[in-house]
Amino acid sequence: MQHQRIIDKHLEELKEKLLNMGAAVENVLQLAIKSLVQRDVELARKVIETDKLIDDAEIDIDRFCIETLALYQPAAHDLRFVIAAAKITPILERIADHSTSIAEATVRISKAPVMKDYLNIPSAAQKAGEMLKNALQALTSEDAELAREIIKKDKEIDLDYKITFDGLLKQIIENPQITTTAAQLLFVAKHLERIGDYIKDICELTVYMKEAVFIKHHGENKV
Repeated sequence: MQHQRIIDKHLEELKEKLLNMGAAVENVLQLAIKSLVQRDVELARKVIETDKLIDDAEIDIDRFCIETLALYQPAAHDLRFVIAAAKITPILERIADHSTSIAEATVRISKAPVMKDYLNIPSAAQKAGEMLKNALQALTSEDAELAREIIKKDKEIDLDYKITFDGLLKQIIENPQITTTAAQLLFVAKHLERIGDYIKDICELTVYMKEAVFIKHHGENKV
């Protein structure tokens, strides 16, 4: 019993570390989009500078997971939580990388012709931010049903990407002067589409942690 209480305390600390990293990544995503829409280069540079802090958080959690496995040898649900945490941190780090790339796009287009219509980029960014926030909530509350609902929403970001891609290509044809800006926005739209995929991965790991079920690739396999 004493051993389990020690493990529980350690796992609570791991959960807190994971939540803090997730909150930081969520904030970086929102600031990156804000810098893009407002063409705020100074804010974009701040986003880029914070990337190392998130990299450090990933390393810290990775070490913590290894320590947990080595010292406490958790079993069943506790073991799945540690495995899920170890897999989720690099996913969060990749989301931060994509957010940094969006901020870098802000810097590149800061002196290029202004485009009044960003098409569905703001919509996709808002959906991605909400999905990430809800995915972290599902993770910490071990809500597999919420995780499944979030997975379905990824299709909405995919649709936003298609609309944006088609719209930007049309604008380039009609007005070649905005090619530089439009090309960067195409990259931004793709970054958001990939972020949606990564959030879906987090939700799949949440289902695994709670139910010991793998649902990747649209199937469900009990382990």
